[in-house]
Amino acid sequence: MTGIIFDIKRFAVHDGPGIRTTIFFKGCSLKCSWCHNPESIGLTPLQICKTVKLNSREFVKEEIVGYEISDEQLFNELKKEQVFMNESGGGVSFSGGEPLIQYNFLLKMLEICKIHGIHTAVDTSLFSSWKIIDEINRLSDLFLIDLKLMDDAKHQQYTGVSNKPILENIIKLSDAGANIRIRIPIIPNVNDTQDNITQSISFIKNLPKPVNGIDLLPFHNTANEKYKRVKMDNLFGHIRSLKKEELEGLKNRFENVGFTVKIGG
Repeated sequence: MTGIIFDIKRFAVHDGPGIRTTIFFKGCSLKCSWCHNPESIGLTPLQICKTVKLNSREFVKEEIVGYEISDEQLFNELKKEQVFMNESGGGVSFSGGEPLIQYNFLLKMLEICKIHGIHTAVDTSLFSSWKIIDEINRLSDLFLIDLKLMDDAKHQQYTGVSNKPILENIIKLSDAGANIRIRIPIIPNVNDTQDNITQSISFIKNLPKPVNGIDLLPFHNTANEKYKRVKMDNLFGHIRSLKKEELEGLKNRFENVGFTVKIGG
């Protein structure tokens, strides 16, 4: 079986516990206005032009973002860091894009990791059918779930999809006993409002099973060059990056109601 990925990040420490290898699947069902990986949105490999500077000269280099890989080839890549995963209590994280788009390939990789005793995490928006999510839950050790906006109209405005199936799936997954960590990308003037934070706290607090923690992810304006390469408008290119210390107030709000909170992944 084959899938399409666009990157492998080794020795990752922000995508779950311990030292991990993060696999970035190509293709996403959301189109977040602040996306920092615009090259991940389309499912098919993408040809881009990259400008390379050498001394005072510039060279244009063509690159293909995304490539097909078999489950056997990918597992061979994962095995290279397995000793570090085992020693640190880490594992493999499947991210994107949205890994649930390629759910058959994701299931296959989760099965292989399960057989070899490798801890797995799935970083997802949960915008998918419950049938698929239920299958993934049988094999995944941890879900890293992006909770972007509680207001459905604003969610549609900024991501292109409704949040109703996402919220329903989070509740179902929690009720099924899954190990869940909530990740909230903090986007200035979008979801850092008092109202959205209050609704987010209420929603998470009332889930059937307590989450194992919350990550507040500060917005980083680092994707301008990526947008140029893929010939897309960077709608948030004018917004400055947030510093971790600017999220301390939000962190305190979540901690005051009993959550374990981390700023950053």
